[in-house]
Amino acid sequence: MRLKEIIRLLDAVIITNSRDYEAEIEWACATDLMSDVLYYSRGNSVLITGLAKQQAIRTSDIADIKVVVFTRGKEPDTHTIELARKKKITLLITPYSMFTACGKLYEKGLRCCPE
Repeated sequence: MRLKEIIRLLDAVIITNSRDYEAEIEWACATDLMSDVLYYSRGNSVLITGLAKQQAIRTSDIADIKVVVFTRGKEPDTHTIELARKKKITLLITPYSMFTACGKLYEKGLRCCPE
């Protein structure tokens, strides 16, 4: 699924963008537990989380995740935004819950990182 499609489906606000809107995203990982991100995620994934903190950015960087979506309209602080820019991670905010965001992406074909 292309990044622009994810943005459209989630009615997302773009906070930082370091990727081409045509970039293909293969997987999704949805969790607030960063240890799960490290264990289950794969590169070229989108992380869907309610944890709008630097920890989510640092974990995504380690896991080679380049797109992070914060759910329920949660806005990151300026330090988190700056870290995302420095790490070249695209940050999005969706008004939807994690459950709804996952459902919208799943319905259109994006799948969970393999377990």
